[in-house]
Parts: sequence; structure tokens; C-alpha cells
Amino acid sequence: MLWVVESVLIVLSVVAAIWLRAHADPEGRDWLFARGPVPALLVAACLTLSMAAFGLYQSHLRLRRSELLLRLLLAFAFGGVALLVLYYLIPATHIGRGLLAITFALGFAGVLAVRIAMDRLLGGEAYKRRVLVYGAGVHADLINLRMRRRADRQSFAVVGFLPVPGQPVVVESRLLLETLESLPCLVQRLGVQEIVVAPDERRGGLPMDEILACAQRGVSVVNLPSFFEREAGMIKLEVVDPSSLVFSGGFDHSLVRRLSKRAFDIAAASVLLLVGWPAMLLVALAVHLEGGGPVLYRQVRVGESGRCFELVKFRSMRTDAEKDGVAQWATQQDARTTRVGRFIRKTRLDELPQLFNVLAGDMSFVGPRPERPQFVDQFNDEIRYYSVRHSVKPGLTGWAQLRYPYGASAADAQEKLKFDLFYVKNHGLLFDFIILVQTVEVVLFGRGAR
Repeated sequence: MLWVVESVLIVLSVVAAIWLRAHADPEGRDWLFARGPVPALLVAACLTLSMAAFGLYQSHLRLRRSELLLRLLLAFAFGGVALLVLYYLIPATHIGRGLLAITFALGFAGVLAVRIAMDRLLGGEAYKRRVLVYGAGVHADLINLRMRRRADRQSFAVVGFLPVPGQPVVVESRLLLETLESLPCLVQRLGVQEIVVAPDERRGGLPMDEILACAQRGVSVVNLPSFFEREAGMIKLEVVDPSSLVFSGGFDHSLVRRLSKRAFDIAAASVLLLVGWPAMLLVALAVHLEGGGPVLYRQVRVGESGRCFELVKFRSMRTDAEKDGVAQWATQQDARTTRVGRFIRKTRLDELPQLFNVLAGDMSFVGPRPERPQFVDQFNDEIRYYSVRHSVKPGLTGWAQLRYPYGASAADAQEKLKFDLFYVKNHGLLFDFIILVQTVEVVLFGRGAR
């Protein structure tokens, strides 16, 4: 919704700029309007894509006012550069420097005003979906533990937790709904719009007749795994079971999806290679000059269906980083990392050779990050559903990289798996494109690098 509002706002900024710029020149104004909506739509597309690349459409991201202002400035600057390149390649789309400057000024002010207004208006409880949680045990309390921030609850407000008779209560008492009313009466009195079914034990513990009565009145009913998947963009391992994964849909491996994903991989990798080859040459030269030795580093990783392949990166560590032959996690301020290596790891330049893995078909552009066989064997034994992430090709970037920092332990691997499973279950061409655009923000702000 925010993207639509801001796209319309930027298009209107172009229209307003034409009126302001050509108010004394009716013929010029009519000529500009006669060109149709394409120039205005191109401006809106470039600016909103740039804003997406800077993380301004990530619902989970909390930004202070100063951070919002900085990201907007950078987004408009990069969007302006993209438009100048486009105008150079396709002169017919050009709208004039003066007109573009007025458009940017109006658009920036309008977008900033919309962001501030929506933060104030939609932050109120009246604009959120009213949710009642049926359950007050360990599972239900995961909502308080995992989605406690305001940014996590932008679309819903929990009116309370209704304990299940005979089951332990873990949720704080101030959040409980103690009532003798039937569930339908309670839902109607509190204006509940959705019931999240979250008991610790489901067998014999659900008043299905009352829940059905609520559903017949238009109240949405979802289980806890589906609620987490929708609101947090993850598969919550503590509450998911095989049946909920099997019967909830997703896991698209149709021929159309496979072909579209392969076409996307080839196109994205080719474009990035075309743009990034000068940087790759400079990185290779820097790695060689710092200490000699091989420029590239090859390492066996686990790919789709558990098959192993050889991943290629620019070498960022000393040649004797694993001289004892034991696989090790990278750590903060890792002493094995070279000076050039620290820079290229921070900027993700060390991963550019993986584009050849993508073109070869060993990897996809978007997907779960490939792990080493030693770690995969360990995680398959320790982490439930870990093997599911290998049902798709590993990726150069992915949903888990956007939502979780660098993983350096089994606990981190389990947390990242929640997002990897969400991607595996819901992957699609549009989702891949969104992840690709938002990866720009991760690289520019250095989140998660180690």
C-alpha cells in the first residue's frame, strides 16, 4: 500500500512540476502532457525501486527520524543517477533537468510527509487488526517473545490471551482474558477480527463449535505457524509440524517456476558480471599484491538435494587459515582475515566469483546460503527440518541474509533456518526480485558481514 501511495505521489509530483515549470508557456505545457504518462511512470519506478534497495519498504525495520531522512536522501540520489543513465540510453524519455529537479524536490517532501503521517496515524491501535490469542502457554507466549517490538506489530494488536482450560499458563497475568462468556460473545464484545489458535496441546483442547461460530460471523481463524509466517516472514520451528508444512501449500517446483527461476538467475548474474568485472579485476589485483598466493579460494559446499559442489570466492584469509583441516566459523575481527580480505568481506566483493557458480547451475541468485558438508552433517542431526532447505538451489543472497545477521553457531543456523524455510515454502519470481533489490541495502550498510 505504501509503495502504491508513494508511486502515485511521485507521478503527481511530475504533473505539478510541469505546471510550475511551464505555467507561462501553454504550448510547452501541452507538449509535455501530450507525451503521456510514460516519463512520469519511469520517474516513479526508478525512485521507488531505489527506495526499496535502501530498505524503505521493509516492514520489520525500525528507523529513527534521522535514519529515515538519510536513507531517503540516498535513495533519491541513486534514483536520480539511474534516471540520468536511462535518459542517456533512451533520450526520448527525458523530461528536462529543471523539471526533474522540481519533481525531486516535491517528491522528496511528499514522501517524507507521507512517512511521518503514516507512522503517526497507523501507529494507533484503531488502525490495526484486533487479534485474540486462544492459548496462554509456552506456544502462545512466543508472540510476546518473538514479536514484542512495535515494528513487529504494525498490522495487528493483541487484545488478550484466553487460557485453555486444563493447560499451564505462561503468559503474564496482565495480558490474560479471564471471562465466563462463550468465545463468540467475547469476540463480539471485544471487536475481535482474528483468532490465533495457539494451545500447547491441541488434542481435546479446542472448542471447535465455538470457533466455527466465530468463523461464520466473518472472524478470521489461523493457527500459530501461519500467523508467524504471515507476520514475521518465518517458519517458527517450535510450533510447526510436518502436517502444517505439507497441507499449507507452497513449495512450488513446477516447470514454469523452474524455468523462470533459471532465466532470472542467468539474467541477474550476466548483468552483474557485465557491471562488476572492473571491480573483480581490482579485487584480484589487490589480493595478489597483498601477499601473493592464489587469488581465488575454492571450498566444497552442499547444494540442492544434498549434492556437493565447489564454491569459488576471492581469497580473504591467509592461505593457512585452516591448516589443521578442521572447518571453522568466521568470527568478529577474525585474525585469519587479511587487510584486503576484511574490506572485501565487508562489502561482499569476495562473493562476486560465485556468479560463475550461478551461471554453471550449481547455485541460484536467490536462495539459502550453502554450508560446508561438515556443518550440514552436524545440523541435520541437531536441527529439525534442516534438510528441507536443500530442496532448492543455494543462493548468492537470500531471505535469511536480509532478516538475520551472520551465523556462526548451531544456534544461529537454527534461527536462520526459520527464514530459509519461509523462502523455500514461498519462493517465487517476485519474491526473488524483492530480495535482490533489498540486498543492495545490506551491502551498502554492511549488515551481517564478518
